[in-house]
Amino acid sequence: MDPLSEVISLLNVRAARCTRFEASGNWSYRFPAKPALKFGAILKGDCWMDFGTGVRHHLSAGDSFLLANAPGYVLANDEQALPADGIAMFDWEHSDVARHEGDDTVLVAGSFQFDASDAELLLDALPQILIIPGGHPSAAAIRSTLQIIAPEIKGPQIGAALLTERLVDVLLVLVLRAALELDRSTDFGWIGALADPRIGKAIGLMHNDPAHPWTLEILCAAVAMSRSAFSKRFKSLVGRAPLDYLLHWRMRIARDQLRRGASVAAASLHIGYASESAFRHAFKRLHGNAPKRYRASF
Repeated sequence: MDPLSEVISLLNVRAARCTRFEASGNWSYRFPAKPALKFGAILKGDCWMDFGTGVRHHLSAGDSFLLANAPGYVLANDEQALPADGIAMFDWEHSDVARHEGDDTVLVAGSFQFDASDAELLLDALPQILIIPGGHPSAAAIRSTLQIIAPEIKGPQIGAALLTERLVDVLLVLVLRAALELDRSTDFGWIGALADPRIGKAIGLMHNDPAHPWTLEILCAAVAMSRSAFSKRFKSLVGRAPLDYLLHWRMRIARDQLRRGASVAAASLHIGYASESAFRHAFKRLHGNAPKRYRASF
């Protein structure tokens, strides 16, 4: 696997909800800020999003969007209409379709759900809002994936849970790929670092063999950089020092192993810890729970 695929496979990504929104006439709804990674696509018609910054983002059929820890916003087709409370207006708890007088405009939207300790890994690396134009190579695939996911989340079709799980992974990769291609001026943290020839190679080495006794010297030699230059560039792009990144990556792998039922000893050896006590200490320091207790929670 490439590093991005490996990270996605460990994130335990789920779709928290997927809703179809249909509206006609003049309408305007306000939605509150939410610490989440939201996604959506315009299937028909057009509208605009306003985050109160003075810049309105126009969306038309074919466009998709990604919101990461976005502030409250207004979704509307009438700039003069007073925004109604979007949460109070629709029966979100009992229906997967929200309607306003027709279907001149149709959106499908939802949010990705992660374990709390994983959410910041993506949310901190992405811009608050990313518009993916309908003409972008990834746009058609994103829309098609959303159209398949929406009815599956309602269930109870045979295999719906597995199909949704796989498609959510696909959707996340598509939007992250589009983010990197659309906005090359933004610092995407570890996601952008994967595209750097040398830093990306170093990350790949650590991912491919996390149990290897990596040192700063070995990594520097592998990518032909001096220790100071490598450390400075790695931290600048990734946000962590190389060996700190390795530690966090190993603990994510260990957490996945424990979640799947591996023993503490097996998880420890899998990521290169000869001392089980050292592993327990490192795991608890990063995740707040002893590995045995974490394993027992599943």
